[in-house]
Amino acid sequence: MEGVTDAPMREFMGRQGDFTHLVTEFFRISQDVPGIRTFQEHMPELRAGRDGRVSSGTAVTLQLLGGDPEKLALAAERAVRGGALGIDLNFGCPAPTVNRNDGGATLLKYPERIEAIVRAVRLAVPESVPVPAKLRLGFDRMDAIDENAERAVRGGAAWITIHGRTKVQGYQPPAYWEPIGRVRRSLAGAGVPVVANGEIFTREDFLRCRDETGCEHYMIGRGALADPALPGVVARELGLLPRSAGASGEGGADLFRSGDMRAWHEVLSAVCDIGAPFVDRKFYLVQRVKQWLRYAWVRGNAPWFDTVKRFQTEGEILEWLKVNSADG
Repeated sequence: MEGVTDAPMREFMGRQGDFTHLVTEFFRISQDVPGIRTFQEHMPELRAGRDGRVSSGTAVTLQLLGGDPEKLALAAERAVRGGALGIDLNFGCPAPTVNRNDGGATLLKYPERIEAIVRAVRLAVPESVPVPAKLRLGFDRMDAIDENAERAVRGGAAWITIHGRTKVQGYQPPAYWEPIGRVRRSLAGAGVPVVANGEIFTREDFLRCRDETGCEHYMIGRGALADPALPGVVARELGLLPRSAGASGEGGADLFRSGDMRAWHEVLSAVCDIGAPFVDRKFYLVQRVKQWLRYAWVRGNAPWFDTVKRFQTEGEILEWLKVNSADG
């Protein structure tokens, strides 16, 4: 999720204690293969003393995007020498600018290239370093996932994350979970886990996805922004947290979905406190807060977004939420 799962976001989500793994924004490998220092700038968890993890100890996987097996392999080797604990390969980004430059979902049209890329990266890093692959159902055909998933496994993918839509479908609802379940069943004998992804915004969505896919593993992206309590809800359903545990408690999801200003103020204050040491660009934090709230607004979880989106600083947004939550 370019522009979303940056270092402050990963740090915040790690401190919540609901995720078992975190993944960076994609790092595009095109012309030149960057050095270790560049990877450290993109992923601060690689800097001295971080050991590839956020401060809570949750491991972070570096995501690479590109179409050249040799360059991706060299990039992965350098990143691992710099401390990366895993290399995730992005074959799912639907952005036109990415696809026009031989990256992301455009590779779903070429199963043999997916296999070649995964194999090259797999051979370039130690066996102890996992190399998962992120796929969509296909470029314009949902049945393409069967061959693409098989090819990724042949190349040595440690696990496969499948977003339940094609590139052409973008993020348009609904997500199609049944093909993910079909792939999970077909790969069961190979011992390769399948991670379900796409359109999981509520506990009910998660339960339906679990019923349709039979998966044990789930990736949550936009849903965690629209409802910060959702990862904890899913973790409890999966038995990863006690029923009484979780950063926001059992009732947290209802608070965020109702647009509760006090709950949003608490979360966004924490995001700003965590994010401040990571950034030095003017307006970065306010843009991050507005982006987060826009995801919530689209889901109906921040009906007051039209008001706060006009503010120029994160402090103004937080103050407005604080005052109006007190008035309410």
